[in-house]
Amino acid sequence: MKSQCKFEILRMPPENTNSVLVSNGGDAAIFDPWGRCDDWGRILEARNLTLREIYATHGHPDHISAAPDLSARYDVPWYMGAADRDLVGWGNELLDFFGLPHICAHCASSSDLAAGAAMVLGKIPMHIIASPGHTPGGMCFYFPDEKILLTGDTLFRDGFGRYDFPGGDQKTLFESISNIYNLNLPDDVYVVHGHGPDSTMESLRRENPYFRPAKA
Repeated sequence: MKSQCKFEILRMPPENTNSVLVSNGGDAAIFDPWGRCDDWGRILEARNLTLREIYATHGHPDHISAAPDLSARYDVPWYMGAADRDLVGWGNELLDFFGLPHICAHCASSSDLAAGAAMVLGKIPMHIIASPGHTPGGMCFYFPDEKILLTGDTLFRDGFGRYDFPGGDQKTLFESISNIYNLNLPDDVYVVHGHGPDSTMESLRRENPYFRPAKA
């Protein structure tokens, strides 16, 4: 029987972050919900989807701006690495720049996410990969059946995320990048980055000079 699982990359206005809408049948999960809650509501309604879960690769505002309001409106959990809890509410000046409402740290309660195996929407296998460095609790998400990897801001097509924000660490970030390399994922895995164009594992190995195993 053909899977009903669908992945859709959405660059929500104001265009900045690559968000991902995952659906199976009429159920949906959102990864890195940038933008406004009302805009996401219209997208879900247009696709006749019911939101069940929200996931964040990390706690920066451009990856969770709509998460608290979506979680409250639809009464669904949103998941993020526990070490990024203290970042919620940081960086609201970025939201000011884009004309988005502030995230209230005391109003935004996420559920802790840990590395390991998980099931999205109760049906879609996902490997949660700890990738600290850009933030302390950064995570990547790999879907083995669909061969899709979401890297957040850990890794970009030709570079890597910043490590000079609160909680960032250069050495830890490069270790996380090496750990992803050492997973030896197939060349045809499609890679969605937190910002910018997508890539594949093959193109990352060939074109990104930082995507290398750890030095001995």
